[in-house]
Amino acid sequence: MNEILSESLFFGFALSLVSYWAGILIQQKVKHPLCNPLLLSMIFCILFLKLTDVTYETFNYGGKYINYLLTPTTVCLAVPLYRQFQVLKDNLAAVLTSILAGAVSCVLVVAGLAAVTRLDEALTLSLLPKSITTAIAMGVSEEIGGMPAITVMAVIMTGLFGNIIAQVLFKLLHIENPVAQGLACGTGAHAIGTAKAMELGEIQGAMSSLSVVVAGITTVAAVPIFIAVSGM
Repeated sequence: MNEILSESLFFGFALSLVSYWAGILIQQKVKHPLCNPLLLSMIFCILFLKLTDVTYETFNYGGKYINYLLTPTTVCLAVPLYRQFQVLKDNLAAVLTSILAGAVSCVLVVAGLAAVTRLDEALTLSLLPKSITTAIAMGVSEEIGGMPAITVMAVIMTGLFGNIIAQVLFKLLHIENPVAQGLACGTGAHAIGTAKAMELGEIQGAMSSLSVVVAGITTVAAVPIFIAVSGM
């Protein structure tokens, strides 16, 4: 099986797309927060590889090309922001303050928990950029000496968790302002959280898109400074 599929450039790419499509269909039928298409597609891909004894290297031969879409996808998040530019102007100070505070808090919380649990330094460095989008987080992880593979997994799990609990948390805390909802999704759960924000409304999607960009830039600047100050 591995020998046959290793010659196929599009096997991993096709398996990923089909798995995600199946996840969307299930989500539309079940309508439960845990039925997230990204989570389901990961499960489907893992099960397929395990049941067929296909190696990850064989899968990744074609699957790696999906990574090329990360950067242009992130750039496309600027479209809803452009449509809601007036909302941004009206709330500029509050928006920027919220994003900066959220981004810095994410780094400090990870560092604090890592210190309390005496986590290995390499793992700590890998987890510091967990709350920004994958396209940026991988670069930050490589620069500071982390493990990009661990960083990617942390980013995905952070995004999935935020996507799943967002609406429940908003209801529990009575957060009804669309700007606040969007900022929370984007700052805490990056692009995957933005997908949920766009489901909630265009204003939420626009604010979440802005959060992804600003939080990413803030984290790129904050992480090296934190490492230098802390002596890691």
